[in-house]
Amino acid sequence: MAPGYKFVVADDHPLFRGALKQALSGIGDESAILEAGDFAGVKALIAENDDADLLLLDLTMPGASGLSGLVALRGIHASMPMIVVSAHDDPETIRRSLELGASGFISKSAGMEAIRKAVSAVLSGEIYTPEGIELGTEGDPEISDIIQRLQSLTPQQTRVLGMLAEGKLNKQIAYELEVSEATIKAHVSAVLQKLGVDSRTQAVIMLSRIGTEPAI
Repeated sequence: MAPGYKFVVADDHPLFRGALKQALSGIGDESAILEAGDFAGVKALIAENDDADLLLLDLTMPGASGLSGLVALRGIHASMPMIVVSAHDDPETIRRSLELGASGFISKSAGMEAIRKAVSAVLSGEIYTPEGIELGTEGDPEISDIIQRLQSLTPQQTRVLGMLAEGKLNKQIAYELEVSEATIKAHVSAVLQKLGVDSRTQAVIMLSRIGTEPAI
């Protein structure tokens, strides 16, 4: 392994972040490990560290609703490899994570060696799934349709959708992305068209349908 990796670890449990850091410390020399305990924190770290080599993402942090958080982060940094780390390690969650842009999946019940194996595989450009799990195919036609529609979005459209889900107005999105409000209106129109919905609210509801847990 080459030295000097930069990792981002996003999990709301300090003990589990510590376990991930311990696992990552065995990969490369003098790697930098950045930590976030909520979704706002990981978004900020991703935006500020576009040279990070890998993100390890918990699906159920405060501020994120399941896989919709993964979608939003892919919009912020489409090329950064991301591994989903979750206690929800059923085939459906794993398969949907990969279909929505994750490069790998680690169960929270995995041991140190399994975590290192997953991280090493993804750093080498591979897609990692836990051993012994048959992913199968999507059994919910509605979810399958939503995933296909989300896959059709450009990174910027995906980012705009994530910001709509945060309740931000066009003016706020334009300011954050440093583009004109007219540009954002065009992006929103394209997002609604690709998702096959008539309103921002319907788009946000559609995004929430892919969460691993019911929205509260």
